[in-house]
Amino acid sequence: MSQSDSSPSRSPVREVQVQPDRSGQRLDNFLMHALGGIPRSLVYRLIRTGQVRVNGGRAKPMRKLVTGDRVRLPPVAQPNGSNKSVPPGVREQIRRRIVHSQNEFVVVNKPAGLASQAGSGLDWGLDDVLASLDKDLLPVHRLDRQTSGLMVFARGRKAAKSLQQAFQSTAVGDRADKRYFALLCGCMPEDLVVLDWPLKKIRDRSGQHRVIVADDGQQARSTFKRLETFAEHDYVEVRIDTGRTHQIRVHAAALGCPIVGDGLYNDSQDNEQSAPMFLHAGMLRLPWPEDQVFHAPLPDELNQVLNSLRRG
Repeated sequence: MSQSDSSPSRSPVREVQVQPDRSGQRLDNFLMHALGGIPRSLVYRLIRTGQVRVNGGRAKPMRKLVTGDRVRLPPVAQPNGSNKSVPPGVREQIRRRIVHSQNEFVVVNKPAGLASQAGSGLDWGLDDVLASLDKDLLPVHRLDRQTSGLMVFARGRKAAKSLQQAFQSTAVGDRADKRYFALLCGCMPEDLVVLDWPLKKIRDRSGQHRVIVADDGQQARSTFKRLETFAEHDYVEVRIDTGRTHQIRVHAAALGCPIVGDGLYNDSQDNEQSAPMFLHAGMLRLPWPEDQVFHAPLPDELNQVLNSLRRG
């Protein structure tokens, strides 16, 4: 599934005030609407470089806007109509991967290799594919590009707000429950390991963005449960109580059991680097608008890795 770069053309600076019907909307989604459907890659670049301002200051893409906020809209590159659209074949592939659809939301089984959002040279992501199928669909959470599995897209801002509250809730009955399945290089010291290690984003010596365990980082909690053990690997289920960037991957690596195929956090030379990253969001429970549980089986390529270990 190829995702390509883009090259734009130009428009003027203006400042707009957030109206009541846009209150609670994320800045990135607000800009997609206000700037006339430009590529998400450009939206994130404008925010990252400080060309977009909220009340005179820099802001993050996921900032929730409120009524009366003043948003500076810079000159932007407008679509030239040549390579901005999502390829039709991709739209059909993702349409077939919708595992559930109802008035409030859609659940999609994202394939590994497809970015959740545009950026870093990518002209489109899964966000854009879903928007091309239904312009009212908004992402509720993210998965890393190489992670496969279940993602939720809300139908409209009201549903998005309710679902985001479910993902952020600390009350067990009101909280969305995500379960991942991973294959670790190495074996855990116990069948059940709970990690409460804070995580911090940094830029390493090569200039690459990474996440590390650090005392001054954000609180992060992951629970690893061994499902199956092999001579040099553990197959585990992981539950996360927080949704930090690369959380499972960094916690696994810090535990001394990095995820198979993780090119960023797995430094072991004997790791199966040619294998796909073995991390799959296989179960999702949503408490709103009614309690429902969704499942996505392991992709064939991950099953093959697991079955080869079982054969010894």
